[in-house]
Amino acid sequence: MIDLDDPGSVRAGDPADMLGAVAALPRHVAEAYANGRAASGLPDLAGLTSVVCCGMGGSAVAGDVLKQAFRERLGIPVDVNRSPVLPAFAGPSTLVVVSSYSGNTAETLAAFHEAAARGCRILTITGGGALSEECAARGWAAVHVPGGFQPRAAVGHLTFAMLGALESAGLLPSLAEAVDEVVAELERAAADLAPETPAERNPAKVLATTIGDRIPVIWGIEGVASVAAMRWKTQMNENGKVPAFASAMSELDHNEVVGWTRPYGERCAVIGLRHGAEPEELSARFPLSADIARDAGATYDEVRVGTRSALATLFGLVVVGDLVSCYVALRRGVDPTPVAVIDRLKAALARAT
Repeated sequence: MIDLDDPGSVRAGDPADMLGAVAALPRHVAEAYANGRAASGLPDLAGLTSVVCCGMGGSAVAGDVLKQAFRERLGIPVDVNRSPVLPAFAGPSTLVVVSSYSGNTAETLAAFHEAAARGCRILTITGGGALSEECAARGWAAVHVPGGFQPRAAVGHLTFAMLGALESAGLLPSLAEAVDEVVAELERAAADLAPETPAERNPAKVLATTIGDRIPVIWGIEGVASVAAMRWKTQMNENGKVPAFASAMSELDHNEVVGWTRPYGERCAVIGLRHGAEPEELSARFPLSADIARDAGATYDEVRVGTRSALATLFGLVVVGDLVSCYVALRRGVDPTPVAVIDRLKAALARAT
């Protein structure tokens, strides 16, 4: 096991500097928002009736953010499409936001081609690849984000480039104040939870140690906290190299709680993601549900943020999970960056086609 309070050992165990990518998230957010706001050639949104956000993995998170953080402010439905097949309603009055960091994601390219065939309005967010080349050839708007990251570490660029472009196109109101709050919250968390901050003052290190060899199960109230919970889950998978699961409150109280029995609970660490804007009737469910998980042998911990805007609340929860997932890997001496299993799977699929 690596001592998480030994910054030298932690840095040595993270040669590709995933922790540095997390620490740079505030800068990514600010740069991406400005990048999106400056985008030109954006599609006309007059008469728009729906939005479909297409993407896979870390590139799809931007769609989840749009759907949940703005669901009480947008007058049209937003669908997040993790599939090569577009929903039947997508047509000329639909904006299809195509997000692919590599620009080469097969499912996303298929959805892009289908959107073009149906005459949808298209906005792409990409770091290059075939998607960028096709948009350039067709003269379609594309917001380009910097390359060189693992896709999951580009969440700030992909999300806020999209939000900035949608603001510039007129779909969203000015987000400048909310983005400033996001940046401030991320800067605070990145400093408080950094490798140089000892465990006695670093809740992320403490939580990683508590998780230990248990399977993380992340709970968040439906809305921005459920998006953060899914992000925690995927970061535990890709950074932490462990199985992990995410559930939304109160849906989990209608099924999952029945499964919290011994000996299964003894293998799990439950983390509740909490925030100050929770509906009171749902907040009351957390301690009751936590007791059920504890009775089954699980550990239970909470991460709380008290920020104001939905965006800052969401990313305040996200950044903690990004850091905890890195510490989960590093304490076991595992490099958080490589995703060898995904690389092997892609290679096998390429051979099979």
